[in-house]
Amino acid sequence: MKVAVVGATGMVGNIMLQVLKERNFPISELIPVASERSVGTSISYDGVDYEVVGLETAVAMRPDLALFSAGGETSLEWAPKFAAVGTTVIDNSSAWRMDADKKLIVPEINGELLTAEDKIIANPNCSTIQLVLALKPLHEKYTVKRVVVSTYQSITGTGVKATTQLENERNNRTGEMAYPYQIDKNCLPHCDSFEENGYTKEEMKLTKETKKILDPNINVTATAVRVPVVGGHSEAVNVEFENDFDLATVRSLLHNQDGITLKDDPTTNTYPMPLYAEGKDDVFVGRIRRDESQANTLNMWVVSDNLRKGAATNAIQIAEILIKKGLLNSVLSA
Repeated sequence: MKVAVVGATGMVGNIMLQVLKERNFPISELIPVASERSVGTSISYDGVDYEVVGLETAVAMRPDLALFSAGGETSLEWAPKFAAVGTTVIDNSSAWRMDADKKLIVPEINGELLTAEDKIIANPNCSTIQLVLALKPLHEKYTVKRVVVSTYQSITGTGVKATTQLENERNNRTGEMAYPYQIDKNCLPHCDSFEENGYTKEEMKLTKETKKILDPNINVTATAVRVPVVGGHSEAVNVEFENDFDLATVRSLLHNQDGITLKDDPTTNTYPMPLYAEGKDDVFVGRIRRDESQANTLNMWVVSDNLRKGAATNAIQIAEILIKKGLLNSVLSA
C-alpha cells in the first residue's frame, strides 16, 4: 500500500510514523510530504531513508492513503486534490470536521459508518476523542443530557514552538513565544482563538464535535485550559443523565469499553495522570463519583496522550478499518 504522510516532519507527523511502525501497518511505499522548506531532506522509517517531497509531487504519485497533519488551510486546499486522484484522505485538522458531507470518526464509536464513498475522513479534535470515548458506553446505558467539561491541555497540542517556549522558560532563556504569556508555572484559560460568544475555538470544538459523533441532543459546555504538561490532556467531566445510574455498573461499562483503561481506586491513590498516559494509546478514566449536588449526575477524570489517541493513533485506526472493510484502492484492486 502506498501511504503519504502529509506533515511528516511535524510533531504529529513523527508520531504517525512511529505508530505506523508499531502497528505493523502494511506499507509498500512511504511518501513523506512536507512544506517546501523541508523538500529534499530525508526521514528514516523502518531502517530506510525516504526523501521528503512536496504536495504536488505527492498527488502525482497517487497514494492509496494520505494521512494529513499539516493544518487546516493545507487540508482545505490539498485534500480534495488527493481525493480527485483516488486517494483516501484522513485529515487531522479541523478543516472538514463539521462539514455535513464528511464523517467525523472515532473507530470504537462510529467506525462502522465508513464506506467506499468516503474519500476525505475527518479525525476529531484530541480533547473530543477522549471525552466521547468515555461517554459512549454511559450514553448507551443512561442517555447523556448535559456535559460540563474543563480541560487541562498539554502544550504538545500547540506543537514544537510551545515545547520550546516551556524549555526556554525553565532554563531562563529568551526565545519565540507560542503563547501570549509565560506557560511555565502557569495555566492559560486560552486554547485556540476566541470567538464572538466569548468561548475559544477549542471549547466550541468540544461542543459541536460531541454532538456530531455521539448525539445532537447532548448539551456540552467547556472551559479549555493550557497547562505546562507534556504527557497528555486531562479533563474534569461532569455528566448529567436522563436516568439514574449505579456506580458499579458505570465502572463495569467503562472497564469493558474498547480503548478505555479504568484507573479508579482512591484507597491506593490510583487515578489517571498524563505522566502515565504519555506514549500509550488508551483513554484512562478514574475519580468516578456521584455528583451529590444534583440528581442523575456523575463526575469523572479522563486522561489521554493527545498526540497518540488524540491524533495519530486514531487516524491510523481509521485506516485499519478501511483495510478491514476492503475500502482502500490497493485492497479493492488486489
